[in-house]
Amino acid sequence: MASICSIIEYIDRFLEIDQIKDYCPNGLQVDSGVFEVDESGVEKDVRIITAVSVNRELIDYAVSVGCDLIISHHGFFWKGEPAPLVGVKGGRIRMLMQNRISLCAYHLPLDIHPEIGNNILLLERLGLSHDGGFNRIGRYDGCLVGRFERPHSVSDFSEIISQQLGREPRVIDGGNGRDISRVAICTGAAQDYIEDAANAGVDAFISGEISERTPHLAKELGVHYFAAGHHATEIFGIEALGKHVSDKFAVKVEFANVGNPV
Repeated sequence: MASICSIIEYIDRFLEIDQIKDYCPNGLQVDSGVFEVDESGVEKDVRIITAVSVNRELIDYAVSVGCDLIISHHGFFWKGEPAPLVGVKGGRIRMLMQNRISLCAYHLPLDIHPEIGNNILLLERLGLSHDGGFNRIGRYDGCLVGRFERPHSVSDFSEIISQQLGREPRVIDGGNGRDISRVAICTGAAQDYIEDAANAGVDAFISGEISERTPHLAKELGVHYFAAGHHATEIFGIEALGKHVSDKFAVKVEFANVGNPV
C-alpha cells in the first residue's frame, strides 16, 4: 500500500523539482499529517484529488469526498505576495489543516516536463510535431515549437484550438497574410514571450492569457497570437500526472475540474 509520503517523494524526483527555479515552492506545501499512520500502525488507503488550481470551491469538494491529498498545478506561496496566513489564503489553509488534507503543487516542473508537461501535451493535442524550443529552464525548454504537416489558415487553427480546449481562443491576426506552419507554445501567462517566439521563426504563438500590449506586439512582429485561456491550456498536465501516479501506485486519483473562464 502506497503512503502519501512515498507518492510525494516519487513525484518530486519524477518532475525534477530540485533542478528548476520557480516563483513558488514545488512539492509539499501544506502538511496535514503525511507521515502519520492509523491506530494499527498501518497507513490507510490514500484518496487523491488533482486540480489545476486550489481555491475554496475545490477544498470544499475535497472535504466532501474525504480527500487526503490534493496535487495541483497552482498552489500557494507565490513570490512577492504577502506572507501572513490571513484573509482568503488563511481561510483556505485552515480548511485544509482542519480536515487533514495535505497539499502538493507543481508549477514550472509540470509546464515543461517532456512527457506529461502542459506544453508538450498541448502541442500533441493540437496535431503538431515537436520541432524544437527556446527559453531553457533546467534541462528542458520553457517554450516548445511545433510544426504542422501542411499549413493551416488562422481560422482553421482557431477551430482546432476550440475543438481541443472546449473554448474559443482570443485571436490576434499578425497581419502578415501567411498561413501557419510553425507554432510556438507556452501555456499559462506567457504572452510576453511573443518576441522570443518571433525570434524562433514561428508563424504563430499560443499561450493562455493576453495583455493590452500583446496585440500591438503581434502585429509589429508579424506573428499570429492565440490566447486560449490560462486554465484551459493547463488542464492536460495535471490530468496526466494524476493518471501517472494512479498507474504507478495503484491508488485512486480523481481530477476535479473547477472551471475558470480565464
